[in-house]
Amino acid sequence: MMELRLVQGSLLKKVIESIKDLVTDAKFDCTSTGFSLQAMDSSHVALVALLLRAEGFEHYRCDRNISMGMNLGNLSTVLKGADNDDIITLRADDDGDTVTFMFENPTDEDRITDFEMKLMDIDSEHLGIPEVEYDAIVRMPSAEFTKICKYFCSFGDTVVISVTKEGVKFSTSGDMGTGDRRYKQKNTVDKPEEATIIEMNKPVSLSFGLRYMNSFTKASSLSNTVTISLSSELPGLVEYKIAEMGYIRFYLAPKMIEDDERV
Repeated sequence: MMELRLVQGSLLKKVIESIKDLVTDAKFDCTSTGFSLQAMDSSHVALVALLLRAEGFEHYRCDRNISMGMNLGNLSTVLKGADNDDIITLRADDDGDTVTFMFENPTDEDRITDFEMKLMDIDSEHLGIPEVEYDAIVRMPSAEFTKICKYFCSFGDTVVISVTKEGVKFSTSGDMGTGDRRYKQKNTVDKPEEATIIEMNKPVSLSFGLRYMNSFTKASSLSNTVTISLSSELPGLVEYKIAEMGYIRFYLAPKMIEDDERV
């Protein structure tokens, strides 16, 4: 038996909205420690990893490990039935083929919505993602990162992220010309969400598909800050913390010159 009660129902809605255009079908895993997801996009260029720890739920019961395959477009449609301040409860039997969503309005106890959604059989392998040391880590306001990606999409298909001792630079080029935006280290004690923090072991410069980066920024509604981790031999990592209960991480393979037509 699985039963998860999330007081901040809007949080689950934001998570699904941030990934449903990137991943069509995904398998959610529920264990005694948390509720998670790991899925690749159809082109196998980007990987999404989600974790919501058990401690972040008001009530969390998972008698044994359960995997639930869902179409994220359908799940988004179901969650539209919940208001942003609704409490969302998920229930599923150990060997069942459905999951039930219950939406409760905290100010109107007479209004309760139930929806039973059919689960899918999804054959996907859970990848072991190792913890690694990155060449450079940039923490910055998520609104700024969103602004850069959206703006640059008007000019080119690729964003180059370069980290040096001078700071971090985002650049792009296209038929119209070239452009870049630079950020220097900025500590703001009074407003840490506005800080730009750069940790660099060695300089790094990598190119990424803007279409993917722009898609990742849909998760900016979950956090005021974003962390971008880069290494020359590894996929780039874009991470948004989810309150105190977990994270959503996007891994993206860097573009090579010969990949320009593919990505």
